[in-house]
Amino acid sequence: MVFSDPWDSGYCSKETPRKSLSVNAPMEPGSSSTEKFYRIPKGKGPHSVGCTDLMTENAVEGSFLRLYYPSCSGTDNEEAPWIPDKEYYQGLSDFLNMYRVVGERLFQYYVGSVTCPAKSNAAFKLGEKYPLLIFSHGLGAFRTIYSAICIEMASQGFVVAAVEHRDESASATYYCKKKSISEPQEESTSGLEKEWIYYRKLKAGEEERCLRHKQVQQRAQECIKALNLILKINSGEEVTNVLNSNFDWNSVKDSVDTSRIAVMGHSFGGATVIESLSKEIRFRCGIALDAWMLPVGDDIYQNSVQQPLLFINSEKFQWADNILKMKKLSSSDTNKKMITIKGSVHQSFPDFTFVSGGLIGRFFKLKGEIDPNEAIDISNHASLAFLQKHLSLKKDFDQWDSLVDGIGPNVIPGTNIDLPPAEPE
Repeated sequence: MVFSDPWDSGYCSKETPRKSLSVNAPMEPGSSSTEKFYRIPKGKGPHSVGCTDLMTENAVEGSFLRLYYPSCSGTDNEEAPWIPDKEYYQGLSDFLNMYRVVGERLFQYYVGSVTCPAKSNAAFKLGEKYPLLIFSHGLGAFRTIYSAICIEMASQGFVVAAVEHRDESASATYYCKKKSISEPQEESTSGLEKEWIYYRKLKAGEEERCLRHKQVQQRAQECIKALNLILKINSGEEVTNVLNSNFDWNSVKDSVDTSRIAVMGHSFGGATVIESLSKEIRFRCGIALDAWMLPVGDDIYQNSVQQPLLFINSEKFQWADNILKMKKLSSSDTNKKMITIKGSVHQSFPDFTFVSGGLIGRFFKLKGEIDPNEAIDISNHASLAFLQKHLSLKKDFDQWDSLVDGIGPNVIPGTNIDLPPAEPE
């Protein structure tokens, strides 16, 4: 049986022998307050953070991404909406097998007013060359719902391009196309309309691995396309954004450190990281958050990923076959690491863990036993330490080097999954 629902953080749990890990640190005083759980955390680095959306071409083949970046402080720009269109609620409803009318109302009620702590279209902060991070979302997700991770990275001095994939693995996405002459021309869309693409479910009798492998190849190409797009902007080339935006893309010119580029992603996005590393040497390293290895092609395991790679796993999601594939990829390379965060679940990485209350969060497996803020801090700190080492950054992220080795509160090296004994060669 193939399990693929990334929202089910406990799947395979009945069949997978795993060591139960006790969470060490007590929750902070006042951490039970609703404010703590209903707010996506701000970046903790020295930079203010802005974000803007970029879409190229009036066609499905173009790029679509949300850029998070260090911004000028003191701006009066408003925070960006977290989920910007009702069609994303509809897509999430489809993905979760809910009636659209019910799901849309529920999402609108619970998260309709949520913003992410990044200022929309804030002025880009000049004066530095920032390393570039391309981010790939998971199955059923989209570009905006990993903002806690992307904002933290931007606050620490990264430019982060969060890609929205058009391989029918997102809950919903869209491209802009010209309106037909018969349709009314609305000023706000400049003669363009959104053509929505929703999550494609498996057809009866369809082999999942075949579909996901095809999708992960498209996803990797979309990550590389996003990389090329940002480098094109950095070189000063004119890029047309088909979305209405007052962001000055010319301000990004000469602000990206083209020698320091990495790729990061969650779940299906973790598989996309591996595929992207194998195809694009400009990605100097990668970080795979609770990677789902099914989509990764067999050819990838034949030494085609040379770059350093960090696997950051949750306690409750993984199972033996998946871990063994990670180990097959990393067994003989000391620059490939694996750690597990105690008390965490698969949804400890996307933003839903922060905007759901305790009861709802645990019922839908959006929260684990660990405080969501602590779990994301461990993941972000380990990621920053890893990026400093392998991108040769002159920062103080090496203060978290021990986390990369699985040493520290609520983290272990390797996995908590009981693996079968290795067969003699």
